[in-house]
Amino acid sequence: MAFVLTSPSHQPLSKLFLVRRCVSVKLSHSIINRRNPNPNGSRLGFQRPSSSSSSSAVAAASVTPLAESGERASGSPSLGELVRPDFPILDQEINGVSLVYLDNAATSQKPSAVMKALNQYYESYNSNVHRGIHSLSARATDEYELARKKVAAFINAAESREIVFTRNATEAINLVAYSWGLTNLKPGDEILLTVAEHHSAIVPWQFVAQKTGATLKFVGLTEDETPDLNQFKELLSKKTKIVVVHHVSNVLGCILPVDEIAAWAHHFGAKVLVDACQSVPHMVVDVQKLNVDFLVASSHKMCGPTGVGFLYGKIELLSEMPPFLGGGEMISDVFLDHSTYAEPPSRFEAGTPAIGETIGLGAAIDYLMGIGMQKIHEYEANLGNYLYQSLHSVPNVRIYGPTPSETVHRAALCSFNINNVHPTDLATFLNQQHGVAIRSGHHCAQPLHQYLGVNSSARASLYFYNSKKEIDVFIEGLKDTITFFTSSYQ
Repeated sequence: MAFVLTSPSHQPLSKLFLVRRCVSVKLSHSIINRRNPNPNGSRLGFQRPSSSSSSSAVAAASVTPLAESGERASGSPSLGELVRPDFPILDQEINGVSLVYLDNAATSQKPSAVMKALNQYYESYNSNVHRGIHSLSARATDEYELARKKVAAFINAAESREIVFTRNATEAINLVAYSWGLTNLKPGDEILLTVAEHHSAIVPWQFVAQKTGATLKFVGLTEDETPDLNQFKELLSKKTKIVVVHHVSNVLGCILPVDEIAAWAHHFGAKVLVDACQSVPHMVVDVQKLNVDFLVASSHKMCGPTGVGFLYGKIELLSEMPPFLGGGEMISDVFLDHSTYAEPPSRFEAGTPAIGETIGLGAAIDYLMGIGMQKIHEYEANLGNYLYQSLHSVPNVRIYGPTPSETVHRAALCSFNINNVHPTDLATFLNQQHGVAIRSGHHCAQPLHQYLGVNSSARASLYFYNSKKEIDVFIEGLKDTITFFTSSYQ
């Protein structure tokens, strides 16, 4: 069902009227004291392995025992409260009230350990990798390659050579599209996606389809607003050469059975590329159990720095793929009339990489594994259900995606609309009056929003440093925002 979002031009009211009017309005709800609930709490004791550590040592960090689920158990602090001091950016005020950051599907905040690792690289051993025998270069190379081993261990890749560092997940998908796609696709072949994919998973394959004559096929949604698995099976055929699919939707919050999809696709000889940007930071992801051919993720969504992501690819596939970019580091030998190429992963890492950022990603993985991904997942599952139920109680709300139950699990995010209130107005007022950061727009998923019959939506997305108290602040602020807009411009 489509909602009328506000004005006939579909412009937010905050662009049609002076936004500063919102600042002077007297709030209809009191603002809760949102200081750090545990300001004197000790930081978690994560231990970062030295550069000589093996990849199996990544998970050796110890951590104070935490409640398995729920906000509190027997009066003990929640996971969100325990880790809060590790994220200094969260301890600030926005327009006089404490920040509530609920935009984690766009990017996560970074713990102090990650910033320390970045600073240590630039202050202590800044140098180019793989290209020098002096001490700084050797140490930089060791730490850079250790980060590759950490990523491999984190997703249980068979070997670290299956990890290719890229600028982000978008570049990783483009790498597969151009290197594997242009080499293997031809007229009559089919690329199977869903209407719920991120633009980064759609646009590169549009380019490849235009160049090769291959055809794009799209799986629609069920009445529960999840990709239709029956249609998935119906569309798969011998013409299908690759399936491109998300693990967790950044809009709908649904979690797809990627292992089953991979089995169906492999039955027809198709390859499977998984966008895991919304799953790798939040749950245990085992690429060998999933048996996917390619998987991509971004550092900045998993407590790491911006500017680096990674591609996982089965080594036999990477070994057959031509280079994506040409330049230094990706070569074996260069002659005036031709070149030979390095083995993966170097073949796909032309030029100087984001060295400090990659080392920072390694530190982020240390931090996450120190807590435990299953612990994070269980905490977020409880928190996500609380968010959904709290948001569902708001009048005239439309939440997109499946309703959670004992058998239907959602990620800890909700995209939604309020009847007759533009999502940008919601986000603007929540930020100005309540210090709550959510996202509004199409979330890089315009085809999905068109399918749902709306132009845009608001989205609140959680991470393990959030708490139920913050959700309560968000819901109170949302109700106040709705009251302001519905009473002012009726």
